[in-house]
Amino acid sequence: MSAGPQAVTTAVILAAGRGTRLAGELQDCPKGFLRLGTRTIIEESIDRLVAVGISDVVIVTGHCAGHYEELAKRRAGLLRVVHNPRYAESGSMYSLWCARGQVQGPFLLLESDLVYEPRALQRLLDEPAADAILLSGPTGAGDEVYVELRDGCLHNMSKQPAALGGPPAGELVGISKVSAALFRLMCAIAERAFATSLHFDYETDCLVAAGRERPIACPVLADLVWGEIDDPSHLARVRQTVYPEVLRRTAASVAVPGQ
Repeated sequence: MSAGPQAVTTAVILAAGRGTRLAGELQDCPKGFLRLGTRTIIEESIDRLVAVGISDVVIVTGHCAGHYEELAKRRAGLLRVVHNPRYAESGSMYSLWCARGQVQGPFLLLESDLVYEPRALQRLLDEPAADAILLSGPTGAGDEVYVELRDGCLHNMSKQPAALGGPPAGELVGISKVSAALFRLMCAIAERAFATSLHFDYETDCLVAAGRERPIACPVLADLVWGEIDDPSHLARVRQTVYPEVLRRTAASVAVPGQ
């Protein structure tokens, strides 16, 4: 459960988004409170984190923050919440920046609207590099972010493959391992950007800029089953194909330890 010289025991979940494209599904709750099974997708994600040794989860809230505050009360000692008061006028990096006083040491970074196999987390924890972003093979999900490598490390990301300097190495999953040093660098880059606009994304903007200054590994799980839920088509795909397959693979891995 360790990663490199220092074990990762903290996770940061970005959960400030308004989910405007899912307004008909959310009914005055944040995206993390969608239910595909008996529990919300945020609770399922938190339990996956706990299962790989995470003991401290920081959730950055914004829209409908009260739902996360209540969840943190129910799981006191594990969950902490940090609020982004400007969630309606900022991007994902501003939310992450809001957590800068609450996070010490390395952490896993992920988003609240992800459904994924547990092995995605373990792959990052097993990665020797201090900093890493997880890639998958092609998903055909729509709205994919493609990643270009140089010398085996992050070089660029884009939703348009033609904008990259070569074939993409994979698709951005939205789960990363961030060292304390990388987080400091990201915050410094972001603070310069905030002088112009708070709409600055942590991945396509900040991580790409940080990758020019320090190596960021990009391990690939080519057959990873996962989905991000941004709009009704994403939700339909996750509900119909991704979630059942995640459950099937998770059950199989428990039945056959070590697989």
